Formats: sequence, C-alpha cells, structure tokens
Amino acid sequence: MTDADKPFVQIVRGEPGPEEIAALVTVLTRRARDAAAARDGGGPARPSRWADRTRLVRATAAGGLRPRGPGAWRASALPR
Repeated sequence: MTDADKPFVQIVRGEPGPEEIAALVTVLTRRARDAAAARDGGGPARPSRWADRTRLVRATAAGGLRPRGPGAWRASALPR
C-alpha cells in the first residue's frame, strides 16, 4: 500500500456523522497550515486594525480604568 492509498483519517471506534468528520478534517487542516507557516518563519497574518476585535475589550489598569461610582456617567464624557 503506497502513501497515496492510505486513508487521511481512520475512524477506530464509534459512528461519526459526516458533519463530525468534516469538523475534524477542518481542524486538522488548520493545524497543519499553522504548523507549516510557523516552520517557514511567517505566522498567521494579523487582522487589520478595522477587523481586530481587541479594540472592543475594556481598557486594562495600565491603559487607565474607566470612571466608576457616582458621577461616572458625567466623567465618562470629560476629556482624559
């Protein structure tokens, strides 16, 4: 049996459905792609600043805390 004849995934136990097999193949393909990119020295490309969702995360203590307590709504509109 040559390498081309060997199955990519072999189910040893259980009865997975087509959706479960597709999910498994998707995960394995993504991991293989990421490993190849890491070997080549380039990691996954960072998203653009527009698509980067970290901008939606609340500020940390180092970045300055948002005002809290009485009058916080008024202080939130004041310049920092």
